[in-house]
Amino acid sequence: MGVLNVTPDSFSDGGQFLEFDSALAHAREMAEQGAQIIDIGGESTRPGSMRVSLDQEQQRVLPVIRAIKDELKVKVSIDTMNADTAAKAIAAGADIVNDVSGGLADPQIFAAVADSDCNYVLGHWRGHSDIMDSLTTYSDVAREVVAELAEQVSMAVAAGIARERIVVDPGLGFAKDMKQNWDLVARLDELENLELPILVGASRKRFIAHALDSKNPQSVDTGRRDVATAVLTALLLQRKLWGIRVHNVSNTVDAISVVAALKEAQDK
Repeated sequence: MGVLNVTPDSFSDGGQFLEFDSALAHAREMAEQGAQIIDIGGESTRPGSMRVSLDQEQQRVLPVIRAIKDELKVKVSIDTMNADTAAKAIAAGADIVNDVSGGLADPQIFAAVADSDCNYVLGHWRGHSDIMDSLTTYSDVAREVVAELAEQVSMAVAAGIARERIVVDPGLGFAKDMKQNWDLVARLDELENLELPILVGASRKRFIAHALDSKNPQSVDTGRRDVATAVLTALLLQRKLWGIRVHNVSNTVDAISVVAALKEAQDK
């Protein structure tokens, strides 16, 4: 899943693909590199970011969704926590709704997805970007993430979303501190208890940079974060994952190819 942020303020690539032509060009590039899904977001969820209006979010994402569906043979995911945006994105051709809030930000999103045949990515989340860093109290991060995801999955199913259409995301970087993120990564197998497909989105996040430079993680540039993300991807492929959400598709595809080649040799 290749990330396409049509925003001015996303933590990694804000402003790079805000214009329609640059967004479409980047979608083409990611598809050529091997992305099977393009995940389009019109509202930043980086720590401290402010909300945008529905009109602004929709003006950013809807034309890009239509253009990608017209031109490219990839699935399109809409990265939104707003029911109205999800419904309009589905009408524009989106195949997947990627809701980092798991229905907590706008419970009506369940109904919007239920009325379609889209997949629904349900992320672990505790609060909006301006407060999420204050919501990191856990006694056992993996168990609590699984329990909180299970509760939202039950609500989504009760609202009419078939269970087989749901993918869960542990929400790395959302309401988790550096240690908690790594604890959760190390115990991703516990998410398998939900018996649902799993999407992981660790790409370029703060805890990745912190592993490279704990004293000054902000100094770790995009290139180093991408290499570290590819390494983590290779390690995570030992688990049963539905998808990997990344900014740098080519690095990730290379990592997957190396893992596949090693597995093939080991299986002989």
